[in-house]
This record gives sequence, structure tokens and C-alpha cells, in this order.
Amino acid sequence: MEYLAIVIDLDGTFLSSGKKVSRRNLDAVLRCAAIGLRIIVATARPPRSVRVLLPSELLDVCSFVYYNGAMVEHIGTGFERHISIERPTTAAILDYCSARMPNCSISLEVRDQWFANYGPIDEDVFHTRFFQPLIRSNDELKVLDATKLLITYFDSPEELHRTFGEQVHLVLTDRGTLVQIMNRTVSKASGVALLLHHFEIPISQVVVFGDDYNDLELFTMPVHKVAMLNAIDELKQLADQITDSNDNDGVAKVLERIS
Repeated sequence: MEYLAIVIDLDGTFLSSGKKVSRRNLDAVLRCAAIGLRIIVATARPPRSVRVLLPSELLDVCSFVYYNGAMVEHIGTGFERHISIERPTTAAILDYCSARMPNCSISLEVRDQWFANYGPIDEDVFHTRFFQPLIRSNDELKVLDATKLLITYFDSPEELHRTFGEQVHLVLTDRGTLVQIMNRTVSKASGVALLLHHFEIPISQVVVFGDDYNDLELFTMPVHKVAMLNAIDELKQLADQITDSNDNDGVAKVLERIS
């Protein structure tokens, strides 16, 4: 099979557990780009975080699906899409969390700006070494066009899903410690599909790498699906191939056979 595009998740996939890009992984992706393959990074992260984590030479050759699909861009052609959560829905979720989960921490991402309420910030999830949120009251947060909501220190994600599951796209990640909420129409798969359409690349000629629940939609697409050894079982069951772990250059070990 001749592949035309590669879709790579970051955390748990392309990045090591220490949030680093190994030399082998970097060289493998750059070789693929050099022979003409499109490189698409599909992540839950915001743009500012991706810019910190990825080497500059990689940023220059990639297209990006941020926020699990809520923001998509290819800088080279000026292509960009942003799909926010409806304000009344954001307000309803904030009211629900205040009433039912008063100890939770709520963050809002708004086109690469990070806002949060007065709850505690989970440093393991948000990597506060590099960034700090703008602290706002819930009333101030309600009027924002949220790209994504993030909730930590929650009590019952199942109840949250039952209440808002038809209004938003809700995903539980980071081994069950983080609830990510986007517009109901977006996912990594929808973001990747937008870029593939833009580049006129058939979905069947794409390789996708992933490890977590927010990669499940990607693994329902008719692509070549590669799960990391450290991936969740649900993803491995959908995979066409299981590679080595993110700490053992699992991405490179597949791409080296392609390039």
C-alpha cells in the first residue's frame, strides 16, 4: 500500500512519558515528509503547548488538529477551522458543575487562551511549568466562545455524560482523570477528515497512530490503524497493527518501513 498521509497523536504516542520527541521518532517523520507524505498531528492539546513540545523543524512540515478537532490549521495554505461550544451549553455545564461537583476544577480553552475558575489546577494534566491560566469567575467564563472545556477533580463523569452527552462531545482521557468537552460535531476524526479533503487525499491511503480514548473515532475510519503497545485495550481491538510503546520509538518502527 502506498500511503500519502500520516496522522500522529502526541501524548502516549509520539511523545515519550517524559513529554520528549526522541531523535529516532523525529528522523522517521522528517523522512516521510521529505518524500512527500503529509504529516498531520492530531492532539487534544492547544497550539501553544504543541509549539513548546515539538521541534521547530517538525512544526514547519506538519498540519494540525488541535483540541480533539475543534481547531484545525495548515499554516502553509492558510487553511483554518474553529468550531466552538454554544454559549448556552457552556453556561449550563458550568452551572451543573457548581451545583453537583463544587470541588471540581474547570478550564476553558478559547482559541489558544487558557481560562480557569478558582478550583485547584492539576499540574500533572496541565503542565503548569510553561503556562498559567487566566482566573475568572463562572459568570465571566459563561460568556466565552469556548473551544474546549476541561474538568478535573470530578465526582461522576457518567452523570455528566448522561446529562450533556447529546449536547456536546465528551471524552474521558488521561487514564480517567480528565473530562474533555467539545462541540458535539467535532472529534479528531472530523478534524483529520477536513484536512484530508483539503489535500485531496483518500482516507484509505492514511496511517493513524494512537493510544487513548480520544483516538477511538480515528480508529473507526477506513485507515491503517496502528495502536501503541501502551494503548488502551479498546483501541488495540480496533487496530490493524500494534507497535512498540511510546517510550520505545513505536512510531518510528512503523514509519521506517514506509519511508
